[in-house]
Amino acid sequence: MKKYLLLLGLLVGGGALSSCESFLDVNTDPNNPISSTPNFLLPGGISQAFQQQMFTSLVTPYITQQIVRRAPASSTDQYYFATGNGNNTFNYFYFYVSGNLRAAITAAEAEGSPAYVGAAKITQAMSLAHLTDMMGDVPFTEAFQGAANFSPKYDPQEQIYATIFRLLDEGEQEMLKPASANVRPLYVTVPSPSGDILYRGDATKWVKLAYALRARQLQHLTKKSTYSAQAVLAAVDKAFTSSADDAQLQMEVPVPPITGSTSIFGTARANFAGATFSVNLLRYLNGSAANATYPGVTDPRFAVMATPVSVGTNPGVSGGTPIAQTQNASDFYSGWYARDLGYHEIITYHELKFIEAEAAFLAGDRARALRAYRQGIEAHIRKIGGGGTFASQGLTVTFPILTQQQIDGYLNSAAVAQNEAQLDLKRIMEQKYIALFLNPEAWSDMRRYDFRSDIYVNLAFPNGVNPIFNPIPTDPAQRRFPRRLLPALTETQYNPQNVQAIGGLDPDYATRPVWWDQR
Repeated sequence: MKKYLLLLGLLVGGGALSSCESFLDVNTDPNNPISSTPNFLLPGGISQAFQQQMFTSLVTPYITQQIVRRAPASSTDQYYFATGNGNNTFNYFYFYVSGNLRAAITAAEAEGSPAYVGAAKITQAMSLAHLTDMMGDVPFTEAFQGAANFSPKYDPQEQIYATIFRLLDEGEQEMLKPASANVRPLYVTVPSPSGDILYRGDATKWVKLAYALRARQLQHLTKKSTYSAQAVLAAVDKAFTSSADDAQLQMEVPVPPITGSTSIFGTARANFAGATFSVNLLRYLNGSAANATYPGVTDPRFAVMATPVSVGTNPGVSGGTPIAQTQNASDFYSGWYARDLGYHEIITYHELKFIEAEAAFLAGDRARALRAYRQGIEAHIRKIGGGGTFASQGLTVTFPILTQQQIDGYLNSAAVAQNEAQLDLKRIMEQKYIALFLNPEAWSDMRRYDFRSDIYVNLAFPNGVNPIFNPIPTDPAQRRFPRRLLPALTETQYNPQNVQAIGGLDPDYATRPVWWDQR
């Protein structure tokens, strides 16, 4: 694997292999081309950007306590992080996402297809944003040089954010050019589909995505003096207008010899066989649960996201609800998000509505905040409430259709703010927490609000926690929470001097807030 990644680094560096000996030029295998057109490069960049976040989602839902392990194992939900727990988050951006996208940009510029340039830049901004939000400072200005520089310096996260906004701006400008300016259509269907696998050639949706991403990144800056709720709301106004705009990819049945293209949350991959739902989550959903957040109010999503028998447990405490139908596997696999052929979301309309609600609330516009908050709740319920039957690995689950009567009943319940006076940050963030189930963005929110017990009322400090996060067990005020992923193992091995320069080799590195998480 190390040699493979090193080779990839050479390839994406560009120019490192360009001066081949002449004998190589006459021995080129026609079945293994050394160049390609942008419609064959863009899909790899898009799909790998989604795969990058999918792999991050193997870690972050344990930190946010949306799920926990049924049997304590001194692992993620107790804040024990293996060396290089950010490997995929880091390596996918540099070797797979950017490797494809940078080549797509070069090819598209050469042939005159600006829409491909725009889609590639917006996708790279999306992937870079995810990378830095999970890890903090990362290489960029000295990256992608191949053999010319195997030890790129780490750029400060503030600078990385400027790069993200620049890429979004540039991508939007390219997407706004008329379709007639493109030599090649953004979505090609003959002889087989290629190109824009995300929005199938809809440039308008790409522009909306750029603004949705801008709104998300700007909202991360709530601890900074430069934060502008109005700037966030201005971006929201130009972003998604319905769930039809969501940035998501549908999983498909693998075509041999391809395997493993099912959901990372699903039964086929079995990444969560030892997991169950957290008490933290279920107290929001199940009004009959002990210490329910809203006693007597059962969220209609409870029967879709979990099961009526799910009881959950806390991190580091044995418990949860196995289901016999899957040979003692987790009740997690009876949930809507665990469908093997479901889809993976990066950023959605319902998330955007909660971003709008929070920004409007901070701006003092309670009317807009309340409206967006309630729209976000309804959008999420509608999205996961369409019913259907899921079958995989001997497990069959039928999801109920959530009716308008159920939606209205919940929106009119005590679990939802009914007027401006009832609305506060706790109400907004708890509903966003539910709607962003398994999405790493939920961790960004919890860090921005310092895991506050008045915002996240069900959050439990892990039993048997890693001592680094609990240096003085007798003093709860000294408890610390994870603020970033650890550096990639490839970086600690091949670029240790620059990793050390940011403190990445220090034992308490994961406890240190990233730039936007600092006041």
